[in-house]
Amino acid sequence: MQTQPPNAELNLSSSQQMSAFLSQLRRLVLDETATVRQQIFQVWSKPISERVAEGLALEGIRVVRVDPDGTIELACDRNASRFREGDVLLLNRGNPFEMSNVLVTLEIDDETNLLVSSDDPGVNWGTVLDERSGWVLDQGFLDFSQFVLDALDQAGDTAIGRERVLPLLMGQARPAMDLARYERAFARAETWNLNDAQSEALAQAYATNLTYLIQGPPGTGKTLVLARLVQLLAEDGERVLITAFTHRAINNALNKLAELDRRMDAAPLSLCKIGRHSRADDLAGVENYESFELSPLTELNGAYVVGATPFATRTKRLSGVEFDTVIFDEASQITLPLAVMGMLAAKRYIFIGDQKQLPPVLTTRQSGGAFRDSVFGVLIDRGFDTMLDETYRMNTELTAWPSKQFYEGLLRSSGAAIHRRIGYPRPPTRFIDILEPEEPKVFVDLKHRNATTRSHSEAGLVVDLVATILETGLSPSEIGVVAPYRAQGREIRNLLRTVVPHAVVRRQIVTDTVERMQGQERDIVILSLTTSHPAFAASMAEFFFQPERLNVAITRPRSKLIIVGSSYLLTTTPDNLEYQLLVEQLEDLIASCAYRTLSYTR
Repeated sequence: MQTQPPNAELNLSSSQQMSAFLSQLRRLVLDETATVRQQIFQVWSKPISERVAEGLALEGIRVVRVDPDGTIELACDRNASRFREGDVLLLNRGNPFEMSNVLVTLEIDDETNLLVSSDDPGVNWGTVLDERSGWVLDQGFLDFSQFVLDALDQAGDTAIGRERVLPLLMGQARPAMDLARYERAFARAETWNLNDAQSEALAQAYATNLTYLIQGPPGTGKTLVLARLVQLLAEDGERVLITAFTHRAINNALNKLAELDRRMDAAPLSLCKIGRHSRADDLAGVENYESFELSPLTELNGAYVVGATPFATRTKRLSGVEFDTVIFDEASQITLPLAVMGMLAAKRYIFIGDQKQLPPVLTTRQSGGAFRDSVFGVLIDRGFDTMLDETYRMNTELTAWPSKQFYEGLLRSSGAAIHRRIGYPRPPTRFIDILEPEEPKVFVDLKHRNATTRSHSEAGLVVDLVATILETGLSPSEIGVVAPYRAQGREIRNLLRTVVPHAVVRRQIVTDTVERMQGQERDIVILSLTTSHPAFAASMAEFFFQPERLNVAITRPRSKLIIVGSSYLLTTTPDNLEYQLLVEQLEDLIASCAYRTLSYTR
């Protein structure tokens, strides 16, 4: 179904429509900011014992080491928090409202050992952290709304905003294609052995004078197409910005570019990442700089490629740097205001994403209509998009269900993926009927009751399954664990410490929520459904049964998916008919799996 562009009343003048459009975007930004701030303040107002019990704070924090660069090593005796790496937290003495508190970012979470950092140049660490014990970590809050509001003002006041950005988003402008550029790109795509859909997407995106959308279902090579497009644009002397909602997506795209650059089948690239060094630890062969001015790109007259978040374009990191094309990866997670921020830096816009995967992260989604959709969701189905339709990740059995449910049956396995099976170096000695290679999808019914955001029995089985898989000799980096709640992820990680004592090995086993797993893949993935309390599931139906979340969760594995849960979850009966249909969708997924019943205690 086509998403209608968010627009003002048709009887208004063009200028009035733009003003109304911008006003609605500003209201979205202000409402979202106010809601987040109010929620944080409500949490801070609770007694510390209640905050800790709910997983919203960590007490008994000890300062182990303070480095001059603002990195702090912390320790605690027990960690049952919902915090995870990348979260902004507030380091305080028990009262979050005191002015002496310091905002920090959680860089490494190894359960009872934590590493945090702060970019605040005004902090005197010797004074602030004079006391080595008795610290508390609470949820923090960074208000970036003014950067977004300033970008919206600029969109209304500049030619690029009023002639290109806003007309496109409002449905008043359409791209045109240059046939010569299309043919050139399609020919290059064939030399690079891209499949038909990839070739079409590459050629159309290269040939457009304004915008193009590339829908990339799981494993279909969207990052490859992105990188090849950048190579073509750079050969023309263009300056390209690669941006996304997450640093992981930006780094992944830059890594792919560096990999292709080493093949030397296109002109060499000048590329770098602009941002915090702590967000560049997974870059491979790509340099990171704190700001554009500190990079060697300032000396170049020709093409270059920069990876950075949209916010970087509004700060000293990248402010004032102009580009020819901006490419948005994971565009289904980018709101319209955030898209405007990035689009102002260039004259052509390529959006790569999948509206069937995770939508933007918003505190409230009940009002605002299409304004709360992603920029990808707003622009898709207007006649300037291509869907990639061959997955090189999932085998045929894993592809069949999401293809039918989310991609109109068009997604299919290709190449070596078709008959792929999990290959254990040694046969498993336990849970053989669950780990059987010839059953790519298995549902394990523990038949437990009344679990909400944490299930000890599921966590125990998941950890025992992981331990058994490791005993076969499979690399820990090929194992992924997905849970709907941070509390369940924490439960699993805490138990994992007992069977995998080595932190380096343990950190290779990705155990996280769906949000952190998008864009990743593993050979075997275990999904813990966790909830078995029907009334609780009904109250959480919009979140828990969200089809986009389900799609991401089950499309991470290459060879084998194990779903651990309780059939009592399927007795959930939400009042809302739409949510009831989503319960039936989950039931249909489980029916497509090999079924195992297990009486399990750990």
